[in-house]
Amino acid sequence: MEQFNLANNPWLASWNNLTSSADWEVFKSDFVKKFQHLMQLSQEGNLPELRDRRFRDAAWAENPQLHLLAHLYVLSSETVEKMTAKFDLPKRMQERLQFSVDQWLAAIAPSNFFSFNAEALKAFQDTSGESLQKGMQNWMDDLRKGRMTQTDETAFEVGVDLAVTEGSVVFENKFFQLIQYQAKLEQVFETPMLLVPPCINKFYVMDLQKDESLVQYLVEQGHNTYLISWRNPLSSDDDGISEATWDDYIEHGILKAMEVVQAISGQPQLNVTAFCVGGTMTATAISVLKARGIDIVKSLTLLTTFLDFSETGVLDVFIDESMVLRNELKLGKGGLASADMLNSTFSWLRPNELVWNYVVSRYFKGEAPAAFNILYWNADSTNLPGPFYAWYLRNTYLENNLAKPDHAVVCGEKINFGRIDIPSFVYASIADHIVPWDSGFASAKLISGPVRFVLGASGHIAGVINPPHKNRRNYWVNENTPDELNRAQSAGDWLAEATEKPGSWWPAWAEWLAQQGGRKIRARKTMGSRQYPVIEPAPGRYVKVKAIS
Repeated sequence: MEQFNLANNPWLASWNNLTSSADWEVFKSDFVKKFQHLMQLSQEGNLPELRDRRFRDAAWAENPQLHLLAHLYVLSSETVEKMTAKFDLPKRMQERLQFSVDQWLAAIAPSNFFSFNAEALKAFQDTSGESLQKGMQNWMDDLRKGRMTQTDETAFEVGVDLAVTEGSVVFENKFFQLIQYQAKLEQVFETPMLLVPPCINKFYVMDLQKDESLVQYLVEQGHNTYLISWRNPLSSDDDGISEATWDDYIEHGILKAMEVVQAISGQPQLNVTAFCVGGTMTATAISVLKARGIDIVKSLTLLTTFLDFSETGVLDVFIDESMVLRNELKLGKGGLASADMLNSTFSWLRPNELVWNYVVSRYFKGEAPAAFNILYWNADSTNLPGPFYAWYLRNTYLENNLAKPDHAVVCGEKINFGRIDIPSFVYASIADHIVPWDSGFASAKLISGPVRFVLGASGHIAGVINPPHKNRRNYWVNENTPDELNRAQSAGDWLAEATEKPGSWWPAWAEWLAQQGGRKIRARKTMGSRQYPVIEPAPGRYVKVKAIS
């Protein structure tokens, strides 16, 4: 019998190398020293407060045994993280190992167990058990809904509290409704603005409450603004939407919206702003137009968008050939990628903030969820047509075909982002876990026209939705080459040369957009046109369709 060869198994080989190395002895020695120090501090009653938000409440310090347990958990977690980083595995395997370890460490935190959670036990004692009774009721309510409640969903209503910028639906087909917004100024820029949100979520993340609305901000800056409100397909729909493809969404979605904006505004060109997957789709649509010799887009703004999917961060651990093939077999000819599945995937990317936090607050402590508009929007997810979703997974995350010049064919045309030779504003968020900012930077390099790259603080959503009046956060710009991205430069080198600015990046964007807007013309008071009359008031019907009850 052939002897088992450890080298044939990279996991075991890496573990063997680690446990045979000098690092292993250092890990053990360091852990024992810190463990002994914690035990001494505990006996003396001098354990310091923990910075970890899960253990910051005073109840932990008031409970010596659980306070020590929390310290030991933090020490053990830090040690395991250091060990994991020392595994010498191929890149993809190392990333999967890191993700699995992170998930495991998040799950076994003592705060996630009622008997070991000092806050929950104190609440139980203070309320004579009522907190746990309420928590069990919250848990039963969520079981009936089939999902975890993260915010007070009675506090908001689309069209009443959210998506309230005044406007009208002026076109609809089975893919989208087009909203035209009412001008607030006497004069507006002649070049209209089309907003393309991601079809994986509802559009109103761009039109939250009045003081947090990117749509309202654009209107107030004098832009003649239109927006695509994507349809939320349901399993009960019988008009073929569940068989829709990526090509359909480009041809009958974005390109059709551009055509209608042209017709209503009477202008030969338009500016386009696109967010996340909407940006990937929009760049694809512009590339199709360029291949057809059509030049109707004057400028492009991309917000936290992948064009180059070479480095996709934590999402990469989910996606491989077998996963993509399963989705193609299941959904490639029809069906829906469910909102439940998509929402759950994104929640588990940040388990402490979007899962375990609510287990503790809602189920252990019986707390009612706070009203938070972004979390309400996050829970209001959408289904996606199966063929669209399957094509997207293979040609972006798995094979990165859209980034390869003239490789992918969409709507009968070879896609080449290098044909996008128009002025572009590319925004990325430094703490984005969905579109890592250096991937946003790499994506900007694929555009051949002049690019202004701006890096903002915070994450995928909060970094983008950062209205100026709140005077929050900061952003970075490279003032040496503000409108001509150095494509030979690395993301790290760009940041090293960049200048940090306080507050929102929106005013810098508004200044850039003003240069693309053309001359000022008198704003029209009426919505739509004879060819495209008003159908209904904004935000329209499509955005109100619920995929998750």
